[in-house]
Amino acid sequence: MTNFLTNINAWVILGFVGQSMFGSRFFVQWIVSEKRGESTIPEIFWYLSMAGSALLLTYAIYRRDPVFIMGQCSGIFIYSRNVMLIYKKKRALATASGEGLGLQKTTTE
Repeated sequence: MTNFLTNINAWVILGFVGQSMFGSRFFVQWIVSEKRGESTIPEIFWYLSMAGSALLLTYAIYRRDPVFIMGQCSGIFIYSRNVMLIYKKKRALATASGEGLGLQKTTTE
């Protein structure tokens, strides 16, 4: 136990923070799915994935672990692409509703 505690430094803490962020995304997804009553992936899932993966990639580079580096590198592209697709859909919806054009929706009663 003493050996474990002496090996804790800023890099190990960074690795634990990254792993905590990365792992927490599944709890968030589970909670949101339970609230909605269906399996769903909330937007925050992708942000936690990107942030956790970036921290873990940084830690893996420090550790010079090629397997760990490869695993985190490939994931960042997938998570980033999902966020890009979310923003693309939001822009399309905003444009369709007139919000993206600076127009205000009018309602008739």
